Parts: sequence; C-alpha cells; structure tokens
Amino acid sequence: MIDGDDDKTRGGGGPTPVRPERLRGPVEFVGRAAELDQLRRLVEAPPCLILLEGEPGIGKSRLVAELLSGLPGHHVVGECDDVPEPFPLGVLLDAIGGSADRLGAVSPVAGALAPLLPELADVLPAAPPPLTDPAAERHRLLRAVAAVLAALSPATLLLEDLHWADPATCEFLGYLATHPVDGLAVVLTARTAAPGGGTPIHDALARTPPWSVTRVSLGPLDAGDVHRLAARTLRLDDPPQQLTATLLDRTAGIPFVVEEVLRTLAERGGDPLADDSVPFVLRDVLLWRLRPLDEGTREVLGAAAVLGMAPDQRILASALSLDRVTVGSALTAAHRAGLLHDGGDGLRFRHDLARQVVYDLVPRPNREWLHLRVARVLEQELPRPVAQLAHHYRLAGSGADFVRNAEAAADLATERGDDATAASFLLQTMDVAELPRPVRVRLAAKLGRSAIDGLSQAEAIPVLERLLADRRLPPGARGELGLVLGRMLRQQGEALRGYTEIERAVPYLRAPRRKAPALAVLAAPDTVVGRHVDDHLARCTEAESAATASGDPAAHLAVRIARASLLLELGDPAAWSIITELRASAELADRPREHARACLNWAQGALHAGHPEQAEALLAAGRALVDETGYERLTALVEATELSLSRAAGRFDGLAERLTRLVTTAERMPVTLLDARAELATVLALTAGSGDDVEIAERALREVVADARRVGAIWPLVQALTALARLTLTDRPDEAVRHAADALSLVRGKGILAWAAEAVLVLAEAAVAAGEPARAADAVAELEAGIVGRDAPLALAALRRCRELVPA
Repeated sequence: MIDGDDDKTRGGGGPTPVRPERLRGPVEFVGRAAELDQLRRLVEAPPCLILLEGEPGIGKSRLVAELLSGLPGHHVVGECDDVPEPFPLGVLLDAIGGSADRLGAVSPVAGALAPLLPELADVLPAAPPPLTDPAAERHRLLRAVAAVLAALSPATLLLEDLHWADPATCEFLGYLATHPVDGLAVVLTARTAAPGGGTPIHDALARTPPWSVTRVSLGPLDAGDVHRLAARTLRLDDPPQQLTATLLDRTAGIPFVVEEVLRTLAERGGDPLADDSVPFVLRDVLLWRLRPLDEGTREVLGAAAVLGMAPDQRILASALSLDRVTVGSALTAAHRAGLLHDGGDGLRFRHDLARQVVYDLVPRPNREWLHLRVARVLEQELPRPVAQLAHHYRLAGSGADFVRNAEAAADLATERGDDATAASFLLQTMDVAELPRPVRVRLAAKLGRSAIDGLSQAEAIPVLERLLADRRLPPGARGELGLVLGRMLRQQGEALRGYTEIERAVPYLRAPRRKAPALAVLAAPDTVVGRHVDDHLARCTEAESAATASGDPAAHLAVRIARASLLLELGDPAAWSIITELRASAELADRPREHARACLNWAQGALHAGHPEQAEALLAAGRALVDETGYERLTALVEATELSLSRAAGRFDGLAERLTRLVTTAERMPVTLLDARAELATVLALTAGSGDDVEIAERALREVVADARRVGAIWPLVQALTALARLTLTDRPDEAVRHAADALSLVRGKGILAWAAEAVLVLAEAAVAAGEPARAADAVAELEAGIVGRDAPLALAALRRCRELVPA
C-alpha cells in the first residue's frame, strides 16, 4: 500500500484564474539550444567522446533523444541498469548485439567476443585461444569491442546512465578515449559526480588526457526557458511572470520536475497562481496522480517501484500472489494516471526520480516485505540473478541471504575478470553487523584480492585496518590481510605505512609462494625512509629462499625482478646481466603486465644511476607492453618516466606544462602522483629565472618535502630537498646547506650514497662560496667512499666536480 496525503484545498483572492486546456501530447523541446548545437558539431566530426553530465531529471536523455532524431546514419544505443548483473561490458555487448544486421567483415581480434555474443556467432571470427595473463585477456577483449565498433562505423554510440556502468565498461571507455575509432562518435550520459567522490566512469575518464573527452554539463532551466515551457504546455500566449517565478522556486528549474508540474496543472485545471496549484515538489505531483487509484492498483505500483524502472509483470504477479491480468490492469491504470509510460518494450516509470518517489511512499515494513517477496521469486530463476538477489535481500534486511548472494556475485565477477565489481559487492558485506568472524575474514581476504588493483582501495583500507586490530584474528588471516593492506597503502602513496604493514604481515605468511613476493616488495630501496640498504639486501636473500622453497615460477620471477632493481640502485653491474636474462625468458614474456612493470622500474633505476640510453630502451619496451596490455594503472608511470628522461637530458621546452598535465591526470594514482609532483617542482626550480618563478618553484618544492616526509617516501623527498638546496644556494647559502645536509642525512640512513651526489655538490659549492672549502671535505670524502667501484655515472660526474672544488 502507498501512503498518501489528503488533498487540502485553500481558497483566496487574487488575479482572475487562468484555466489551461488539457495537455496536448508530449511537451516540446525547450532550451538547451547551445548544448544541442555543440553536440551536433562534435558528433558530425567523429571520432569524438562526449560526457553529458547533470543531476537527475536535468534533461540528459531528452537532449540526446533530440540529438539522435536529427542525425543521419546508424545509432548503437545502450542503457545501464541500476542493479546490473556482474557481467563485464554488459551494456556495450547489449548495444552491439542489436546491430548484428549491419556487421560486416571485422578484425580477427573480434573473435574474443564470440563466447559473449552467441547471437553474432555467424558473423564473428572464431574465438582465439585464451591468454595466461588476465590483464592481457581483458585488453584483448577491449580491442575486440573496438574492432566491432569500427566495423559498425560510421555510427553514433550512445550509452546512457553511465553512473551505473560496470568497471569494465568504464575501463573500455577510458581506452576508447585514447584509442578513438575512426567514424565513431561516442555520447555518454551520467549523473554529476558527488563532491569528494566520483563514480567508476568519472574515475576512468579522469585518467585520460584532457583533450580526449569533451564534457558538457547541463544546469537547471532559466526563467526564460520555464516561461516558454509553461506557455507551450498550458497553451497560454504569455503566462504571468509570477507563475514562472513560482515554478522556478518550487522545481529548482529541473526540467523533469517542471514538466511533471505543468502536466499536472494542465490536467487538473484551476488557477495556476493559487497557493496550492503549483505543487511544492515532485512528491506532491505524484500524490495528486495517485489519489484516484484504488488500493489494489497502488499496491501493484508500489511493488513495481520496488522491482525497478521497468517492472516485469510475471515477477510482480508471483511476488504479490496475483494473476497476470490483475497486475496488467493495475499497471494500465497507473499508465492512464500518468505514473507510467510506454517505453516501447512495456510499461515503465518515466524517470528514476518518479520511481523513487513512489518507492518512498511505500511504508518501510511493506517495502521490506516486498523486497523479500521479490527475492524469493527471483530465487527460482535460472541462472540465479545473484546481483539482483543481493540487492533485494539487503533492502529486505535479510543479512545472511544478502551476504550469500553478494559473495556469489563477487565470485562470478572475479571469474569474469571484473575485480572492481567483485570488490564493490564484498565491501557491502562488511557493513553487516552480525557477520560471524570467520565469514568476515574470508570475505575480507577476497575483498583485498579484488580491490588491490581496482578503484575500491580507499573504501577497503579502513575495513582491513579494523579487522587487523582484532587480536583474535587467526595468524594466517593476519598475514594475508596485512599483506594486502600494505600493498594498498603503498599504492595509495602511503609508503612507510604500507611498508610497515607488509613487515608485520611477513611472519604470519605460512606459504612460501606468498612470503616470497611480500619479501620482494620489502627489498625495494627507493620507496621508504628509515630502512638501510642492508635490510633490503637481507629481505631479498630471504625472498630468494622462500621462492626456492615454493617451487612457484611466479614467486621466483618476482624475486628476480626485485633483485635486479635493487642491484641497479646499488650501482652493481650484475644488475644488467639479470635484466638481460629475464627479458629473454619465457617466464617474463608470458606475463606482459609484469614485464611492463619491471621494464618501467628498471628504467627509473637506470635514470637514478645515470644510464639514460639504457633507461630510454627500457622505457620504450615498457611503453609498448603497456599499449599491448592496456594496463591503465601503468600509463601514468610511463609518462612520468618519459618526462624524467627529458629532464635528465636537459630537454626543458614544454616540459613543465606536460608535467602539470600529468599531475592533474594522476590525481587518482597516488603512487605516481608524489613522484610526478617532485619532478615538476624540480623542473620549475631548474628553469626558474627570478622573482615569481623562484617563489613558485620554492613553494612547490616545500609542499613536496612536507608530503614526502608525511608518507615516508624517500626518493621524492631527497629529490625535492636537493632541488631546494640548489634553488636557494645563491641568495640563502646557509639555508641551502641545511637542505643539502638534510638530504645527505636521509641518504646516509639508506646507505646508497650515489643518491646524495648532487646534494654533496651543493655543499661543496656553498663552502667554496663562503671561502671555506674544507667545510665540505668530509661530505665529499664520504661520497667518494660510498660510490667507489659502483656503476653510477651520474654520481661519478658529480664527484669529479666536487674534487675540482674541494681537492682531497
């Protein structure tokens, strides 16, 4: 049953009543002329990707409908569901599946879609053999979708309600933004992201270059648009300005609400200027439309709102224990009352705002009962719609049933390679208070594995922290959850906290195949303060023993990659033979994502040591592998390494602007962001002339120093301190000496003296400028002893300059 307020009429004086005639069909398209012109210009010159944003009811769907109605050519259309099944790329596959009649010859890579689109089996190439690397398999799937869209082009691809899209679809659209398909115009609609938090589509597009996506935002209608809409809807030549003002005030200019209010005024007549004639909110409009419906029809409509935007009559009938004829008659009555409309595939709510109002009018106990009844009906479906079941059981308050289905949905998503969707379901289970500890630990372990490379880390981290604070947590779970938490914290830029969590977890990791890669992470010297290189070497030796004991090729490979990176930072020539051997191995070739990550890490190590040619070659290999696998988490690292190479080579033209763009696009990749900011601040310092330039560079360097100290990240901290020392050397030599000495102290604690070569050079130059070169003698001698016999060309060059200034 739907609760309704009694309709209370108030009398009063005022202007002569204006009595509009009954509404004559759909409201005409009003306003948005500038936005429509902009969209038309863009889609008529493909390729392009447009994100049309706005709050619910703002008119996104109405605008794209107007756009498509005037466009020639083929349209591929898809709509996301608010309760999607864990099926990656579902909205795209549905859209493509409806265009089979236009599909001609396509690239062989499109065969990867054959198992997912059996309806296109006759026109798609044969499915290729599966790949061993899940990331490479996912990237091939993205290329397959792009190949099919290319075969359908020229065309316009419209995808609606992307705020509900699955993460794989968002990943594909991010890929499409940087790999556009000739002749394809892509139009996406989504609700505006909430302040402080985005949806997967906003996150995915935020990591693309600014030029790759055109964002069009829709705001409320203005007074002129509301005035014209009222004139056309109410068939008035010149509606009173008071009516326009009242409509704006009570609808906030949201087109859907304005339209519904005007429809109601047209249908019920009366004086539009009377106090009770213009409903205050959409709820009042729908209450007026509900008033003539009998109780049985209201009950069916309320159940329809529980079921979703397009309620299935068969499920409604079963849930309510009614016959199909009764349900159909009730929905038809709701349609006549203007509460539903015919969407071409059955009766549905005109907008989610309307559905939500009807849903909220159902008393909470009735809603919970309806959700439970719907879930019991859906339990009989094959295959079981586990995502919908989880949704309905959660809102029914049935915690155990919700957890059971949410876990099943997460497992299904994981099986299909959609870790982000799996993490989303598992995160919801953590809110169930009565969850037994063993179940919570099991689900948290799955959550950690799903969220580690996804977009749910910020939400997963506090969940794992709360579990690890429980002293009754079993040792095995403590090790696994601690390792995952440490990796997440590191990826979130929390270098020291992440390193410490992994240190704590290692003793509890029983399986050598799990312990080996964890120890390999602890062998990396360039990430964290407060650990000497001897500690990293010891961890690397432990990792090698664990890898040998495990007999796991993947664990052995991870440790070998870490050993090469560590030796590279130490200036040990043996690093290059390991790198050459690994790059020629089948083990690394079969894991392109790990191969790409390794090449990029080695390229950075080569840069630290002063081997720009080797760094360039490794970067090129890493870039090619990232392009091949489409592993977007590495794209920012590719660009950061490329820009570091440019800085090392003295190619400063346009470098600051490119680094600024990288910092902007890397905001959701904290592990890369601090390094990029340090690089940008260093470039600003190196290219600063005087006055404002110096002040801007100094401020940027101090911010990096503060943030790097906070998270315990040693490489950007040493880099920024050294650049700050160089920047202040001329005007404030004492301050420069303090910054350089600070950098040297940090490096001394790490034990890789080559990192402090530039800082020691600043100390030497400051001492000479003060007429006391002997003040820098100890620092220069320490540097010389620390790099003797090392393969560190950059440090050796700095040492030669130091010896020119401060002879032994």
